[in-house]
Amino acid sequence: MAEFIKLYEENPNPKEVKKIVKIIRDGGLVIYPSDTVYALGCDITNNRALERVAQLKGVKLEKANFSFVCEDLSNLSDYVRQINTSTFKILKRALPGPYTFILPGNNNLPTVFKKKKEVGIRVPNNNITRAIVRELGNPIVSTSIKDEDEVIEYTTDPELIFEKWEKLVDVVVDGGYGDNTPSTVIDLTGDEPVLIREGKGSLEI
Repeated sequence: MAEFIKLYEENPNPKEVKKIVKIIRDGGLVIYPSDTVYALGCDITNNRALERVAQLKGVKLEKANFSFVCEDLSNLSDYVRQINTSTFKILKRALPGPYTFILPGNNNLPTVFKKKKEVGIRVPNNNITRAIVRELGNPIVSTSIKDEDEVIEYTTDPELIFEKWEKLVDVVVDGGYGDNTPSTVIDLTGDEPVLIREGKGSLEI
């Protein structure tokens, strides 16, 4: 049975953040708020937890398109190959914000993602997310939680999310009502930015 922990975005309680991070470090799965929709995540360094996330999403881990959620751009070189100045300027302008940027991955990617040539990077503009990632000390591998309902693609109410996921994950973070528009996905692996999905982030960056 998952824990249900409330945090306030203006000032996330450090004690509760530590508690959440301990669960994640121990291989737990977390559902947490972002600047777009609620997302499911785990520690990037924990293979067993990564397998569980892939299983819940019904995908093979090696083929999964999960995002790496970072606190800021300082972790970028850990997983991303050298990028040019114009690409870096786009990232700097847009982040933190409701974007996922596809970037060329380097050789430090976790073993399970080694075959992937690229990686999706997220730096959400949400204090709760960033406090959790900061305390963890490395990115969270993340994927948005979809709703089976045809009409509402994403559930926004944390209590309903908890009802649905309490037996599947280890902690649900209640950060208030979420958004129901996902991030804008932009591919920056080529010469020109390519829009993959139009979401919450403006295309004027």
